[in-house]
Amino acid sequence: SFSPITSHISTFLREPGLWVWRVEKMKAVLLDPSQRGIFYNGDAYIVLSNRGKNGSDLHMWMGEKSSRDEQCACAMLATQLDSFLGGEPVQHRQVQGYESPEFMGLFPKGVSYKEGGVESGFKSTRSRTGPVTHLYQVKGKKNIRAREVELSWGSFNKGDCFILDLGETIVAWSGTKANMFERQKVREIAMLIRDTERNGKAHIIDVTEGEEPLEMVQALGPIPALKESSAEEDAEADITNSASLYKVSNATGQMTLTKLCDKGLFSQEMLEKDDCFILDNGSNGKIYVWKGNGANAEEKRVALKVADDFITKMNYPRMRTQVEILPQGRESVLFKQFFKSWS
Repeated sequence: SFSPITSHISTFLREPGLWVWRVEKMKAVLLDPSQRGIFYNGDAYIVLSNRGKNGSDLHMWMGEKSSRDEQCACAMLATQLDSFLGGEPVQHRQVQGYESPEFMGLFPKGVSYKEGGVESGFKSTRSRTGPVTHLYQVKGKKNIRAREVELSWGSFNKGDCFILDLGETIVAWSGTKANMFERQKVREIAMLIRDTERNGKAHIIDVTEGEEPLEMVQALGPIPALKESSAEEDAEADITNSASLYKVSNATGQMTLTKLCDKGLFSQEMLEKDDCFILDNGSNGKIYVWKGNGANAEEKRVALKVADDFITKMNYPRMRTQVEILPQGRESVLFKQFFKSWS
């Protein structure tokens, strides 16, 4: 249980910060800050990142050798913590080796996996004390999508477009060999970030490869020789970028799934506030669950179980599929991009 922290819940709500718990015998044990970023592959962890007025994220991390019991305990404890926090956090299920860059960025000194001294994992050098910094790759021909990638020049190539989000400045960068659809989409997603994440107040800079502004060099360092093009072709990206939208309802007392649309772009009106919805981007290793403000408590509470059952039903690899649970009003840019327009 979370008994050691119940008395501190008010502090959580007030103070920005990072907390990490390890799941031990059905209890969440708060780790000392010196142990953050060290993950044992047989364990499960809960990570709460509170950014004050910018909201909070609740991550469940599953080691590749953790037992189903530990994983279930982790999900149960995270649900408990989520309800302590009024259902406000965006919840994410992270699996060892397939973590999101957002999660890796919570640990500026990098992440290490332990099992008898074996360490791996991509090291993130960015610090989270400064302003928002994200790097998105924009790729495809018919189904063009952005996905977050590691914040470094190593993520770039000449064949795609990229968005470097620096908070007040958003750089929309186009490789010399990027196709016209990617060039159009990079501008659209930069505008989506500006209008929905920054209240229209950020400045967009359109950049072509070879004309990088000072802001990029300050954020990423000197520009090395860039890769010619990514190994993955745009046509392959179109397949992994496909998505479907399902409505989840337990109006009858039994959870039911109704497929609404299997071709993006979706209409935002499809998301009714009295229900929960699944956006299935499983071909790209990601499932989103959207919780409407008016959905009943049971639908909200079992969101992770619904996602897990869906992953099983679709035969997606459970230990390679990320889950993101989004309360209405806390949608991520990567979720919003699947809709025709977002207001």
